[in-house]
Amino acid sequence: MTRTLLIGARVLDPGAGPGPTALETVDGRISWTGSAAEARDRAGGAVVHDVDGAVLSPAFVDAHVHTTASGLLVDGLDLTGCRSPADLLDAVAARAAARPGTVIWGHGWEDNRWSPARPPTRAELDRAAGGSPVYLSRVDVHSALASSALLERAPAAVGAAGWSPDGPLSADAHHHVRRAALAAITPDQRRAAQRAFLDDAARRGVAVVHECAGPDISGRDDLADLLALDTGVQVVGYWGEPVATAAEARELLAATGAHGLAGDLFVDGSLGSRTAALRAPYADAPGCTGNRYLAADAIGAHLAACSAAGVQAGFHVIGDAGADLVLAGLAHAAREVSPAAVRAARHRLEHLEMVDAAQARTLGELGVTASVQPAFDAAWGGTSGMYAARLGAARVAAMNPFAMLHRAGVTLAFGSDAPVTPVDPWGTVRAAMRHTTPDSAVDAAVALAAHTIGGHRAAGSADPAAGRLIPGAAASYALWDGAGPLDGAAGTPTCLRTVHHGRVLFDAAAGR
Repeated sequence: MTRTLLIGARVLDPGAGPGPTALETVDGRISWTGSAAEARDRAGGAVVHDVDGAVLSPAFVDAHVHTTASGLLVDGLDLTGCRSPADLLDAVAARAAARPGTVIWGHGWEDNRWSPARPPTRAELDRAAGGSPVYLSRVDVHSALASSALLERAPAAVGAAGWSPDGPLSADAHHHVRRAALAAITPDQRRAAQRAFLDDAARRGVAVVHECAGPDISGRDDLADLLALDTGVQVVGYWGEPVATAAEARELLAATGAHGLAGDLFVDGSLGSRTAALRAPYADAPGCTGNRYLAADAIGAHLAACSAAGVQAGFHVIGDAGADLVLAGLAHAAREVSPAAVRAARHRLEHLEMVDAAQARTLGELGVTASVQPAFDAAWGGTSGMYAARLGAARVAAMNPFAMLHRAGVTLAFGSDAPVTPVDPWGTVRAAMRHTTPDSAVDAAVALAAHTIGGHRAAGSADPAAGRLIPGAAASYALWDGAGPLDGAAGTPTCLRTVHHGRVLFDAAAGR
């Protein structure tokens, strides 16, 4: 039996106010909490860590990530700093000169922030690449720039939905070139990228991630490698592929090893790429109402099949017309298999940026979780952000209504959608507390719970102690040096140690 005492901590339990200053663990579970003085009285035979006022929080759960794509950026092209087409082309040219002939994988360009506000043409990209295959995803990963050399490896992209002869590719054309780019990554490179991302997550106080995989995102081999990798960070894998019967749901779950048939099963796309499905046209693209990748009957069939099989289902949905399709699908599933069966399956929706009060009440009644990304609002919300340019100020004000969803009884689970936004749990908590529409903000307790307890509930956990720092809970916590958003501080605390089920995933003092 291994008994460990942390003494002198400021314990932040999401289900209660400040109180304990010490915590004891035995063999991977929390056995006791209390005062520092009480802890010293019971210190005999224990491994004691005096943490001198450090903050102790539950380990964070990132409820939406793309592990391999994020890890590839450790050695890929980070284009988030580009401020013009010339910046992007210079970065591609430098990489092509350093590694001629190899696939150039990059991410993060955002043309709406550029001057001039246009992406490079394919001819310009080809000249910079010098014949190398190039895949450069937009920041939202719903469109990408691809060189001619990469298109030669993805001939099905030409003429597919979302095809452009000279500009970014979206929809099916994008999926074809992304598969071709991923196929050029060796298994060793893939596993190295996965390990790099998970190790970085642990350094940021994250012990559980929800991988949103699927045939248009990564592939079965990618998910299998990830689920087999043991870094100590727990991976909850989702596979985004529709089914029509309960038998198909069970078979697909067994074939993929996934936790559920949810995650990025696309109902629509993104606002940045103008592929999110809208009721009214984009303000900056008259006549365009985005893309609809699944019809309401297919959504309903998937939800009914998964509900009948007791399998968690879910979808990627951003636009208000996309939300309408999902709500129609939920109504179909409730009629087909009963509201109780739908509730029991604990379905989830990713992003859910444009939802109204009546829809929120229905989602709460049916036990649906909202897996949301407050960093989206911080990056693109407000009256002068990208969302306002795409939608106009009136529609932006109602976006990402975290407070309304919470009041409606919808479980909130926070995540990053990495690589779309970085893994930054305290930044996410701050963004939820400082929403650009104040009425949609949530308080510190709700925000912290959404990034800890909410993540466990989003994965279907019924354990009331999951994500908490109370006796009987798993010893999953992060230790922090410095003030953070819960103290009103502008900075981000430094992670000192991350532990999951008693296993140390990261220890700054040990340099690992």
